[in-house]
Amino acid sequence: MLLEQIKEAVSFLKDLQPARVGIVLGTGLGQLVSHIRIQKTIPYHEIPHFPESTVESHKGQLIYGHIGDTPVIAMQGRFHYYEGYSMQQITFPIRVMKALGIQYLLLSNAAGGINKAYTKGDIVLLDDHINLQTDNPLRGLNSPDFGARFPDMSRPYDPALGEILLQAAAALGHKMHTNGVYAAVTGPNLETRAEYRYLRTIGADIVGMSTVPEVIVANQLQLPCAAVSVITDECDPDNLHPVSIEEIIAVAGTADKKLSEVFAAVVSKL
Repeated sequence: MLLEQIKEAVSFLKDLQPARVGIVLGTGLGQLVSHIRIQKTIPYHEIPHFPESTVESHKGQLIYGHIGDTPVIAMQGRFHYYEGYSMQQITFPIRVMKALGIQYLLLSNAAGGINKAYTKGDIVLLDDHINLQTDNPLRGLNSPDFGARFPDMSRPYDPALGEILLQAAAALGHKMHTNGVYAAVTGPNLETRAEYRYLRTIGADIVGMSTVPEVIVANQLQLPCAAVSVITDECDPDNLHPVSIEEIIAVAGTADKKLSEVFAAVVSKL
């Protein structure tokens, strides 16, 4: 059934082929669109079997165009498990973009900073993750049509693509932290002080509610991917202050310009 749904979505989007880079824009992160020479914008609700984004800052549309000479497909808004969607629904667009020809995947997200070296507005290149979500997008998919059933995850984020991101950030004068470990939780509530202590103890630098399902599927599809987190709040359990989603979106917006510049510089080289 999932395979047929993918085929129907791809058939609907067939005029967008070929694309080289897929991009997923996270909470409060949308300025990259200004770098795209847009040829077509399609609301998610028009695409067969696409979920609809229910998060305030996620516009919910697929954008096709070029950055430099590179054809791209950008998701202006993603899906989350806490919205009530299944893991297969959340990652459905990744499978569709791969079928449309993308060879690289760039992801962004807004996240809480557990590592005390991070402050609000910092950007962090992910090197690894800890999956604490309660389901897996590969569960039940035992056909080789979807990729290996037991994909290797020893290097979930492509080192070569990460290095290109770091070089682009340095050339633009934007500091980018490296080797971030992202803990993915179900949400939608933010964490307690004890949970932040636990996450720090198990080795997490960052915590968020997205990205990991898409990365798992990208690895199953052998699709090189890289992800960057924008630190929107500082999660020090010994000095924790209440934070609202409005504040998180606002902080993400302040870092949006530099992250968009980095992504645009990278895409134009791919």
